[in-house]
Amino acid sequence: MRYLLIGVAVLSIFMSSPTVGAERKKTPALREQVYSQLARAQQLADDGDVKAGLDVLANVEGKLSSMNSYERAMLWNFYAYMFYGQDNIAKAIEYFAKVVDEEAIPEALEQNTLFSLAQLSLGQGEFEQAIVFLTRWEQLTPADQQQKAWVLKAQALYQKGDYQAALPSISKAIDAVAAQQKIPEENWLVLQRAIYFELGQTAKVANVLEDMVRYYNKPEYWVQLASVYGQLGQENKQLAMLETAFQQGFLTKGQDLLNLAQTYFFNDLPYKAGQVMEKALTTKAVESNLRNYKLLAQAWVAARETDKANLALQQASALSNDGEFDAQRATLLLNAERNQEALVAAKAALDKGGLKQPGAMYLVIGMAELNLENFNAALQAFANAKSYEDAKQSASQWERYAKAEQEQQSRLQELRADMQSSS
Repeated sequence: MRYLLIGVAVLSIFMSSPTVGAERKKTPALREQVYSQLARAQQLADDGDVKAGLDVLANVEGKLSSMNSYERAMLWNFYAYMFYGQDNIAKAIEYFAKVVDEEAIPEALEQNTLFSLAQLSLGQGEFEQAIVFLTRWEQLTPADQQQKAWVLKAQALYQKGDYQAALPSISKAIDAVAAQQKIPEENWLVLQRAIYFELGQTAKVANVLEDMVRYYNKPEYWVQLASVYGQLGQENKQLAMLETAFQQGFLTKGQDLLNLAQTYFFNDLPYKAGQVMEKALTTKAVESNLRNYKLLAQAWVAARETDKANLALQQASALSNDGEFDAQRATLLLNAERNQEALVAAKAALDKGGLKQPGAMYLVIGMAELNLENFNAALQAFANAKSYEDAKQSASQWERYAKAEQEQQSRLQELRADMQSSS
């Protein structure tokens, strides 16, 4: 129970403070009549009657003029714990501050209270005040005992926006743990990473993330490290991180899978890019939208997987308002010598419209018809292509070639006919 813990904390101060106080300065005694009332208030709080406990404290406070500094400090201290137990942090801070404003109190009480004030102030977003309390605490604490404040101070400075000042504090804490061959706490590394990020020290961000991957092996750290490697221009490391994370089953989010596919693609590994995209689309990890099917198609085209590329382009075309993907499909199929399919795709592209180079589709139709030895249809297509400036020159060349092929075909047919008649 929270109040029980509070009570133990207060009693421990009662029991230990005279000895500690004697080491530093003369501390007035805590008289029995004051102690008994504070203990009574504590017991009431422990039993769940907070209001009655506060009433007892108010009664003690009514005799404030007759109390010495130590007695007043303990009264304020108990008020603070009581309000803390009620989650009234603002009041707790107010009364803890009154404790350290008293003179001639035990050093242990002052140290503990200042540290509590720093923690509570930080939690309340009072970062400057937290730093002030920590600075006062450091003045009372030997250097070899100040480690527990380093992280707290770094947090306050970071929240305050003073990243340069925050860095040494968190780094000291991490280095001290590492020197003992222990693993730093995860939130310490998160803070150090954030500070380096704010300072624009990307290489240092990578170093911290390398430690986070090694110590904690969380999927998000693998992904973040891969991203940072990409920012540093270390594409090979970026790819290695993403690929290893994928193999471990860490990449489940759509954006992470897209990043892997794109990284494969731009590292001249289109087949692997296609595999990742195909799986992501099949499992619905990524949305079945035009952009994703376009990436899938690009990967399969680059990997020379004609059937897969053709299907992906059809899927993209179904989501597109123009015929560009059908145009790409027509060219792909023509290059694969699948002339009849190329004709269908090219005509679909022209029918859908919105093409950047419609003349190119008439060229595809002409070449496909020519391959099928449909010379008249080929010549008609080349004639249509000539009406587009960007296709005019190529269309004229193909037209001459088609006419020559047609004439040769005619002579061959005549020759066969003559040979048959003579026989």
